[in-house]
Amino acid sequence: MAVAVGKIDEIVDRHHCDKSALIQVLLDIQQEYFWLPKEALVRLSERLETPLSHIYHIGTFYKAFSLVPIGRHLVMVCTGTACHVRGAPRLLDRITETLQIYPGETSSDMRFTLNTVNCLGCCALGPVIVVDGKYHSKPSTADLKRIFDACE
Repeated sequence: MAVAVGKIDEIVDRHHCDKSALIQVLLDIQQEYFWLPKEALVRLSERLETPLSHIYHIGTFYKAFSLVPIGRHLVMVCTGTACHVRGAPRLLDRITETLQIYPGETSSDMRFTLNTVNCLGCCALGPVIVVDGKYHSKPSTADLKRIFDACE
């Protein structure tokens, strides 16, 4: 997906070229492209008259941002201690087999990105996955198929 300068300008204008809105502007760009493309950050630097290094600093500091393309659907598997002892490694194996990607990868069709996290804060429900912000406790193989099929 090519970066449209006009789209970046539209996002910046929506925030009145306010440098203090940098994080929100980055969130809006990420929502539009599913990541922060270099071309968008260069244009943002020009429009906000802010050093590109500062924008990259913010973009790499917060885990909400990605400087590499990510899929339309984010799948997170908890690998914390409680989930681990309750079967997270087997769950992760089933997910990698189903999606044909490993943690940290994005499917070639840009549909899914798979990540592991140390804790999702719901230890009693483990093992747990989160798909697009929705928690799924102890999903079976059939549940995984249903969950992933529901993602366009």
